[in-house]
Amino acid sequence: MGEKVYCIEAADNENDEHLCARLKELIQGEELLDCIADQDVTAVKTHFGESPKLGYARPLYLKMLGEGIKNQGGVPFLTETSTLYKGNRSGAIRHIAHAHSQGFDYAATGMPIIMADGLFGDEECVVPIPGKIYTSVHIAALFAKCNALVMVSHFTGHLAAGFGATLKNLGMGCASRKGKLAQHSTAKPKIVKKKCTACGTCITWCPESAITIKEEAAVINARKCIGCGECLAMCRFDAVKFNWGATYEDLQKKVVEHAMGVCSMFTGKSLFINVLTRISKDCDCMGHTFEQIIPDIGILISRDPVALDAASLDMVEGRSGKPLSQMAYDIPYRFQLDYAKELNFGNQDYQLVTALS
Repeated sequence: MGEKVYCIEAADNENDEHLCARLKELIQGEELLDCIADQDVTAVKTHFGESPKLGYARPLYLKMLGEGIKNQGGVPFLTETSTLYKGNRSGAIRHIAHAHSQGFDYAATGMPIIMADGLFGDEECVVPIPGKIYTSVHIAALFAKCNALVMVSHFTGHLAAGFGATLKNLGMGCASRKGKLAQHSTAKPKIVKKKCTACGTCITWCPESAITIKEEAAVINARKCIGCGECLAMCRFDAVKFNWGATYEDLQKKVVEHAMGVCSMFTGKSLFINVLTRISKDCDCMGHTFEQIIPDIGILISRDPVALDAASLDMVEGRSGKPLSQMAYDIPYRFQLDYAKELNFGNQDYQLVTALS
């Protein structure tokens, strides 16, 4: 028998307050937070969205989950990690300020925000895994100090992974800067001379002394460089660039292996939620105009991230009557699920349990 995936079906444009109340009822009725024990420090991982117009899970869902965790005796906090690219979410200070501007302040969620990868995205732990690419992965340090994980993801299309949901939120969203680089990059960093101010900050932070200043610009010694991303993290002038040219399949493999690493730290102590409303072609990292590609479906919840993503994808395609590649990007989007099966990580087979309205 497959893993249980609980489903709350939504009417199109059903308001969040009603959906959240139904989700709360389901969680309480099925005792889905019983994995949280007294005094369990619980990371509640989500995505704050790049723009208020996008479809990310709204703060009221996080508030409800935080209250549920507290009722179990747990100690919850909201968490995220920094992005590699420059922008509103490229470091802890900007990211937390951005989260507050998106409505995720303490008054709205009842939880403080603590960045899992530190001030600059470089605080990490190394987690051993039985992967085919990696024997260990670099995960944001704070997760290793937590007792439990609750993750809220928003299902969207994705320009590199085909779709983004729980597996991507785990693999990419919980990785340290080095872990993100390992997933995205097929080359070492380069300096954009016209943007470099020769300030020397990258030299100070480079752990291998691989950077020097020549002709009023930084130069990276490729033989010494280990691709750690410290220069990218610390440069304030967007003068460090990476080649993000990994193939779609390679990227998905790496995401899945990092996701497996995160889950290995929370065996029997995690819960995953996918929100299938306001589904867009692009992920919530993108700042451009939101365009919904399918009517709202509802909310799915499971203890198995692979079963949850498989069920979510099946529901999206079943509701639309066409493959996701015709609605978003024409790339091999089911590869991440198939690769999880290769690794004996999670279970694509699922038992859908539809909650009554």
